Amino acid sequence: MDQESTGGGPLLNRRQKMTGYLLVLPALLYMLFFVAYPIIDNLRLGFLDVSVMNVSHGEQPFVGFVNYKDLFAESVLVTSIFNTLIYTVACIVLQFIIGLAFAMLFNRPFRLAQRLRGLVMISWLLPATITAMMYKFMFGAGNIVNDVLSRLHLIRDQIDWLIAPIPAMITLIIANTWIGIPFNMMLLTTGLMTIPKDIYESASIDGANACNRFFRITLPLLRPAIYSLLVLGFIYTFKVFELVLIATHGGPVNATQMMSTYAYKLSFELFKFSHGAAAANIMFLILLFVGVIYLRMVRKEERSGL
Repeated sequence: MDQESTGGGPLLNRRQKMTGYLLVLPALLYMLFFVAYPIIDNLRLGFLDVSVMNVSHGEQPFVGFVNYKDLFAESVLVTSIFNTLIYTVACIVLQFIIGLAFAMLFNRPFRLAQRLRGLVMISWLLPATITAMMYKFMFGAGNIVNDVLSRLHLIRDQIDWLIAPIPAMITLIIANTWIGIPFNMMLLTTGLMTIPKDIYESASIDGANACNRFFRITLPLLRPAIYSLLVLGFIYTFKVFELVLIATHGGPVNATQMMSTYAYKLSFELFKFSHGAAAANIMFLILLFVGVIYLRMVRKEERSGL
């Protein structure tokens, strides 16, 4: 007698489902406790009036959207959003262009390709705090960058990299670009390795030059990897914290104030916990919007591929 005639089939399916639920349960509990709960509690905190006087005890009145109105009434939040967008877009563009160039270079078979690729990875493996201190010394107290530029006759007067607003932002963009190039290079290298070599050979036989092969073969076939890379790069770059906090601390005069550092300043320097939570919630909503757009792009790409 088979299992279906004796009822063993449904019983086996229920056991398999229960086993699956038990295996997923630890990850679910982890996500609920360390991800869902902090997000929900931070959303709740943004609608309350919590300060250093009543954070541990006392009444915490519900104020609705007053905290958000207060933030938008001040110019610092708008400045931090603008700075974060400029910083993110500039870093993503530079990281992608340089990372793609390195990926195409190291995808070619030459003797030192693997060693040089490993050397480039050093900037991504270093902690962000070490990178921030290194660039703060190079562009600030150490005056190394000004000295090199002066010796190359590229500048006449010393540039106040960490004191003037625009040079300070340029310094952060250069530092984060240096960090993110290996990540872009590795993802794009993986995408390039999946492209069959026969396609390039057929295109060369048909008379396609290097420029045509790049724009008509390489970029279209790398499109899924590029989508993932740009969205992940946007999320990682948009929530930058350690680099800015150590290198410039949001200065000078909020010229490099990012949304993450502004939320930190409100919560742990000014002790306006509700305003800091509201600023963090705004940043969360922006990243959530980007994530939704990415999911729609992926679904559209999957439907077009069917």
